Amino acid sequence: MAEPMPTDAIALLKADHRKVEELFEEFDKARRSDRKAAIVAQICTELKAHTIIEEEIFYPAVKPKIDGAIVEEGVVEHDGAKVIINDLEQADPKSEYYDAKVKVLSEEIKHHVAEEERWITGMFAQSRRTDIDMEALGAKLAERKTALMAQAKAGKGLPYAKPSALKLVKA
Repeated sequence: MAEPMPTDAIALLKADHRKVEELFEEFDKARRSDRKAAIVAQICTELKAHTIIEEEIFYPAVKPKIDGAIVEEGVVEHDGAKVIINDLEQADPKSEYYDAKVKVLSEEIKHHVAEEERWITGMFAQSRRTDIDMEALGAKLAERKTALMAQAKAGKGLPYAKPSALKLVKA
C-alpha cells in the first residue's frame, strides 16, 4: 500500500525526488532489458508528473517571491530532462545508448534536486521563507499529481514532455 501523499508542498516535491532516486538505484541493479524498460517507464511517468506540477503550480507560485533566476534555471533543467525522457520513451532498452541516456538523465536529475533542496539558498529554502501557505499549495500539487497518476495508470499516458523554456532563435 502506498504511503499517503504529503500535504506540504515542499515535502511532496521532496518525496517525489526520493521516489525517483530509488527508481534510478533499481535501474542500476537491473540486468534484464525488460526489467530496465519497466523501471524507465516508471521513471519517465514520475518525472513527467513532477515537472508538470512544478511548472503549472509550484514555480508560478514561488517565482515572484524568491530569486526568479533560480526558477528559470529549474525550468531549463526540466527542458534538458524532457529531451532525454522523450528519447527513452521511444527507445529500445537493448539499444546501444539506452543505459547511457538513463545515466545522464539520473545525473541531470541529481543536479536539479541538489539545487532545489540546497540549504539556505535553494529554491525550497527560499520558498519556506515566504508568506506562501505551503499546505494549501501542497493540496493543489497533490490534487493535480493524483489526477496525472490516475491518467497514467489508466493507460492514457501523460502529455508529451514538451520543453517549455527553450525558444528557437530567429536567424
